[in-house]
Amino acid sequence: MSEVILVTGASAGFGEAIARLFVSKGYRVIGAARRQDKLRDLAHELGERFYPLQMDVSDKDSVDKALALLPKDWSKISLLVNNAGLALGLDKAYEADFKDWETMIMTNVMGLSYLTRKLLPQMVAAKEGYIINIGSTAGSYPYPGGNVYGATKAFVKQFSLNLRADLAGSHVRVSTIEPGLCGGTEFSKVRFKGDADRAKQVYEGVSSLQPEDIANAVLWLFQQPKHVNVNRLELMPVSQSFGPWHLAED
Repeated sequence: MSEVILVTGASAGFGEAIARLFVSKGYRVIGAARRQDKLRDLAHELGERFYPLQMDVSDKDSVDKALALLPKDWSKISLLVNNAGLALGLDKAYEADFKDWETMIMTNVMGLSYLTRKLLPQMVAAKEGYIINIGSTAGSYPYPGGNVYGATKAFVKQFSLNLRADLAGSHVRVSTIEPGLCGGTEFSKVRFKGDADRAKQVYEGVSSLQPEDIANAVLWLFQQPKHVNVNRLELMPVSQSFGPWHLAED
């Protein structure tokens, strides 16, 4: 039997691209997401190497029930890709909707942490396994309106590094992939609450990263020799770079 990969947020964007690529390379993929209809469509297309698993990572009961439903031959996870996450709003902190902050924290921080905690013991016991967390350049470089979203991705980065410290000697690998501007996903449409026109403007005139680029990065990391751990992998499109410091008038 081929190794089993668990990908969260598999119904679209990065997660879907990762699932497609790994299945095409002969791996078995558990695609976890909230939208069961999307997962069913993907399962119909990808066949027996794809296992659709309805899961809301922000709900601990949902995670527990989903993992309990896995057949025995799908239950040994070789790679967990913590991809599920979102940004909501681009308002300044003093104008933001606190409910949006709560949703981002529950998904990007609590959801990722809980699922990781659930799967780590089996990896440590097996003395093998890999956790790849999808972070963001927003976790390293602040921007106006990034407030809590950037903070959640900074958590992902530091949590991953601290996992490495805890897992020393266990042979379990941990990496973060930190993409910059990436099109071809629902990210901006979700951030702007379904405003497709505003979301489209984010990518106009630039060649952004695409979900397939992130999927390729995940596969490359996983296929490195097992004595190699890439701690962080930061990706940007060539069209994206760094700006000057902002100076506000007194």
